Amino acid sequence: MNNAIFYHAGCPVCVSAEQALLAALDQQRLNLKVVHLGEEPTEIPAAELAGVKSVPALLLNGQVLHINFGASLDDLKGAQ
Repeated sequence: MNNAIFYHAGCPVCVSAEQALLAALDQQRLNLKVVHLGEEPTEIPAAELAGVKSVPALLLNGQVLHINFGASLDDLKGAQ
């Protein structure tokens, strides 16, 4: 089973992307974790280390897929 993490910040762009991804991905073949960085700011360093620059983003088997631009990680760090 492949592992994936969907990072988002709860903004309308992120919520729309989350809904689309959850509907489209086969979760029986994919272990998907959803991380709301606005609610879990302690996860920001791990997201940065993985290569996430902005959210929403999907980390799939070590590759970051930036889906759309909702907020940069720098913006999220400043909101803490």
